[in-house]
Amino acid sequence: MAESMLSFFVFLFGALVGSFLNVVIVRLPEEGSSVVFPASHCPACKKPISWYDNIPLVSFLLLRGRCRQCGQRISWRYPLVEGMMALLSLALYQHFGLTILFPIYFVFGAALLAVIFIDFQHQIIPDVISLPGIVLGFCLSFVNPFVTWQDAGLGVLFGGGSFYMVALVYYLLTKREGMGGGDIKLLAMIGAFLGWQSLPFVVFGSSVMGTVVGVWAMVKQRKGGKTVIPYGPFLAIAALLYLFFRKEIFFLFVRFVLHGS
Repeated sequence: MAESMLSFFVFLFGALVGSFLNVVIVRLPEEGSSVVFPASHCPACKKPISWYDNIPLVSFLLLRGRCRQCGQRISWRYPLVEGMMALLSLALYQHFGLTILFPIYFVFGAALLAVIFIDFQHQIIPDVISLPGIVLGFCLSFVNPFVTWQDAGLGVLFGGGSFYMVALVYYLLTKREGMGGGDIKLLAMIGAFLGWQSLPFVVFGSSVMGTVVGVWAMVKQRKGGKTVIPYGPFLAIAALLYLFFRKEIFFLFVRFVLHGS
């Protein structure tokens, strides 16, 4: 019973943070906007949202996805982000328990979730997320049993450096930017939190996902090589996969790559 109650509160805490992430996702790309002021309001009629209409997941269902004041539809992104952060919080608790790893990777996961939705919609990764994330990930490595400070430092160096070189070579060959600076900083942040050992899988996994989605987008949009898709979400998803399945990834790597069977 106690375990079930604790899991419920962890899920609820994640949903509450997800509600705040919705504010971050909407306001952070807007120049000069604050994630604190003004209080939550309807995007259509701009009227403040009462606390009882701002309960994560529940209010959306009770209001049937509409604003109480003006009746305009509320984007499905709001409950989606709240639900995803709640499930991520619960998964972190099940994976790490209430150890120091839980708050470390809770913050990391929340940052990645915000990046996924911001980059998908606006094709930007705000420096206010990635740059402090690099510093925070490295500083936390001194108390993080998952990653040493040496691994985190090399993660920052190799993560940012490798993508910078790829972007530079691509630009020199094509005279076009194929990778934004935001992706470079994001991979450096991932390296800081997960260590340099994560980078081969994160780069490979994100490339596979990006290629599959890119081909689909090219077919659907009919723009050929001019099709543009954000790469940050794939980096973030690959990083989360590594976080939860690191042992399985190493096992598969040793078995199929090193041993060739």
